[in-house]
Amino acid sequence: MVDAMASFDGNRLTATEASPRALPKDAAGPSISITAAEGLAAYARFCGSALSAPAQGATWILNWAAEVKPDLLVATLALESKPVFALALEVVSRGPFRVARFIGGRHANGNFAAADPQWLAKADITAVRSMFAAIAKARPDVDLIALERLLPDLDGIANPLASIDHFASPNLSLAVDLAGGFDALLLRASGKRKRKKHRSQMRKFEAVGSHRRIEARSGDEVERLLDAFFEMKEQRFRKMGIANVFGDDKTRAFFRRLFTQALTEDKPSFVLHGLEVAGKLRAITGSSRCGKRLICEFGAIAEDDLAHSSPGDFLFFDNIQEACETGFAVYDFSVGDEPYKRQWCDIETRHFEVLVPLTLKGRALAQTLRQGARLKALVKNSPTIWKLTKMLRRKAAGRAAPATVEDDS
Repeated sequence: MVDAMASFDGNRLTATEASPRALPKDAAGPSISITAAEGLAAYARFCGSALSAPAQGATWILNWAAEVKPDLLVATLALESKPVFALALEVVSRGPFRVARFIGGRHANGNFAAADPQWLAKADITAVRSMFAAIAKARPDVDLIALERLLPDLDGIANPLASIDHFASPNLSLAVDLAGGFDALLLRASGKRKRKKHRSQMRKFEAVGSHRRIEARSGDEVERLLDAFFEMKEQRFRKMGIANVFGDDKTRAFFRRLFTQALTEDKPSFVLHGLEVAGKLRAITGSSRCGKRLICEFGAIAEDDLAHSSPGDFLFFDNIQEACETGFAVYDFSVGDEPYKRQWCDIETRHFEVLVPLTLKGRALAQTLRQGARLKALVKNSPTIWKLTKMLRRKAAGRAAPATVEDDS
């Protein structure tokens, strides 16, 4: 692997790393541009033909920019004046440090930067490294480029950033292979027990009123499902004793805009589902469509009188069945290793992270983040320590341990 960290020394680039002005500008050579918000329109056009993960797609990027109004940085690598690889990043403060990261922060998972499929077949990593040098020159205030939770591949196409010095993310990502359809899946995954449980849940729901699965198909339905989701998450995170990453008004406005705008697409790239029982929403999922994958980006349940009936499990059963019927090859539960995911999953993916320090301060932060990732991995890969950590969180929040329900922390 190439050591990207070795290319930088404090605030100065070494002579061996090409600056953007030093790159060839002839028709056959690569060129690099670094822009701010004015580069978003060109980035969005590139996404129309590029391969990318949902959080690097135009719908996500443009709506985050519109609602959150971050400090934007768009780096584009072009060959023969055609873009072939692009990074849309936001620059944020992290204590005394300035960090360029994927747009959306912790909400951006399973990342795969926008790239031309043909270029990916023979990706030029030297040119990608030169993009980092160009960012350092254009934005001397940035200490570190942090490209986190990266997919090793997307539908079998390798992530070019895996050729750069990297390390494993602390969280596993879990998914289920849908090969052969839903009946075949249930044969592989305790299907008799799952069907029996699903029928039992249905009877419990019918005992208190009618039930239905909802897909948000209008702006009003998006509002209703997201209002319920945000309330569920607020209660859940408070009980768990951790910060609510959905609590910020700008973040909530982004998700409302994201799912509403997706409705205008021929095949919406983002979709909301809900389980309603007796007129009340009991479970919500927000998903993205990415090639052959249906990805559950988030989920929540109402912690009420029906929580013990696992409405989240019920909704996942129906979501996975529909994913099979509509031709998806994989149902992806995204980041997080939890028992309710393990009931289905037969694919484990370890994301990776690339840290490129641009200054001496950035080098120190990169070392700290690497050590932090190792510690998180140690904690989360030990069932005993992870269980104890959750218990301590809840005690710190001043609440008793909750009943065993879906936990997507």
